Amino acid sequence: MKSALDPRHQKRRTIIQELFAESFANQQNVDVTTKKIIEKSRLLDKKIVKAAPTWPIDKLNRIDLVILRLAIYELEEKSAPPKVIIDEAVELAKEFGSENSPSFVNGVLGSIFKDYQDSKSDPGET
Repeated sequence: MKSALDPRHQKRRTIIQELFAESFANQQNVDVTTKKIIEKSRLLDKKIVKAAPTWPIDKLNRIDLVILRLAIYELEEKSAPPKVIIDEAVELAKEFGSENSPSFVNGVLGSIFKDYQDSKSDPGET
């Protein structure tokens, strides 16, 4: 089992905190990954909207939104195995989010991952 002291977990915690702060006001001196996620936030949000159409982005819990943005960014960057990324996002949701955050984050990421797998196995794709 992973440790809360794992440097990768600590980095994700920092990124989550920076993204959350950014949702209120422009932040200076943020991590490079945080900057990249902020730059891609519109594209990441489109994936969230597609996976959770009944939840408008502006109505989402802000912490859930930043956890989803980080996880989707990591999935796209292939920075770790998808199941590890999803598990880590759920753990962050347990740590920072509300009672319902872990299941919401897991559901949205599961849907996005399934769509990604379906598109990879589509015979029309090359």
